[in-house]
Order: sequence, then structure tokens, then C-alpha cells
Amino acid sequence: MADTVRLDVTDGVATVTIDRPDALNALNVDTLGALRDALAEAEDADARALVLTGAGEKAFIAGADIAAMSEMDTAEAQAYADLGHDVANAIEQFPAPAIAAINGYAFGGGMEMALACDLRVASERALLGQTEIDLGIIPGWGATQRLPRLVDDETARRLVFFGDRLDATDAHEEGLVGEVVAHDELDDHVQDLAAELAAQPATAMRAAKEALNQSHETTLAGGLAFERRTWAGLFGSHDQREGMRAFVEDRDPDFE
Repeated sequence: MADTVRLDVTDGVATVTIDRPDALNALNVDTLGALRDALAEAEDADARALVLTGAGEKAFIAGADIAAMSEMDTAEAQAYADLGHDVANAIEQFPAPAIAAINGYAFGGGMEMALACDLRVASERALLGQTEIDLGIIPGWGATQRLPRLVDDETARRLVFFGDRLDATDAHEEGLVGEVVAHDELDDHVQDLAAELAAQPATAMRAAKEALNQSHETTLAGGLAFERRTWAGLFGSHDQREGMRAFVEDRDPDFE
């Protein structure tokens, strides 16, 4: 990994920090590549929860690297888009819940990385927006598809068409983030959430995430069929047997 991304795995929680505070944690090609590597390493470490955040006091991820983009031709832009999609997909498909700890600016590609997470928690100082229209482009790392699945269609269109920046309270009201906390409490709060997720049965949690993701990928009938198969497939697993025995025996379960 490049020195612009840090990975810490503690007690089953992988915390990935974009560490370019002087550039507001903007994602250039090298940093995107390092982020992809960090996600792969976290998966190899069998992390049971993932936290994505940014270094410094100002930004989560301020977006893609505009200075670098300004010199790209079409082929280079396509490769950059492909890499951004690879990273966002890796977050969305990470085999454990992913939390975006939005500690500041989350614009453009930064907001797209947050959209790829399962949960979003914002500092009261956070500002969010799909601001690409101000640059003469559109979102290129997934927002045109993920945003309408998170908020209503017109809200998504307004955010993309106008490039509005929303403070944390407005973002919460629009459904972009699940909760807003005091800035100095964000890290501890998110780590507590992640620890709670990491204590859940990992096999069932992975299955739950896969089933929920299917709701965006297939028809209702197809999603329901996936749920039935996945539900039945958990029977016979250690965690299913332990969880049900513990319930019957009125004790806390000891999950793997």
C-alpha cells in the first residue's frame, strides 16, 4: 500500500483511513490503488466489520483528484472510472458490514465511496454533495445508480443536477446518512458500532449483507428466492446451532 492509505485491524474491526489531509484526502490513481489493496488486505484478515474514514479535521474524502483529472484524455478517464468502480464495488461487496465515518467534506467521488458503504455516520461538521456538474461532468464512480436506491428519485436527480452541498442535518433528513453525532464523538461512536457488528455471527452477517444487496440487483421474485436459499443454507452452521441452543438454554451465544 502507498503511504496515503492506512489500515488497522483490531479485534475484528478493519479501519481504513485515507491519509492525504493536505489534499483533503482526494483520491488520485495511486491512492485509489492503495485503497483497493487495503480492502483486499482487510478481507484477507477476516475482518468482521469495516470502517472507512479520512485523516485530518476537514475531510472524509473531498472527491477525486481534480488536478489530475484536468489533464486526462478519454482513455485515461475511462481507466480512472474503472478503478473507482472497482474500489466502490469492493466496499459494497466486502464480506462484512462497512461503515463510512464522514468526518468532513464528502464531495463527488468521496460521497460515492460513502454510498458504497452499508452505513453512514456523519460528524455535525460534515458536508456532502455530488458536485461533479460544477466541473462539467457527471458522477463516475456509481452515484447515478446507488444514490436513487438510497433516496427518492427526484432527490437524487436534484443532487446530481444542481450539485448542492448538504450539511449533516440536511443529509440526515434526506436519508443520505443514518445518524449525525458530535464531531469529537464520531470516532468512538463508529468504533462502538463496528465492535457491535464484529461481535455478531460472521456467517449470518455476510449472508444478510448479500441478501440485502440482492434487493438492488434483481426482481422481487429473484430476491425472495435468494433469501430462501440463503436462509436455509445457514442451517447446520456452527453459529446457527449455537445461536438457537443459546436461546433455548437462556444464555448468551458463543459465536465463531
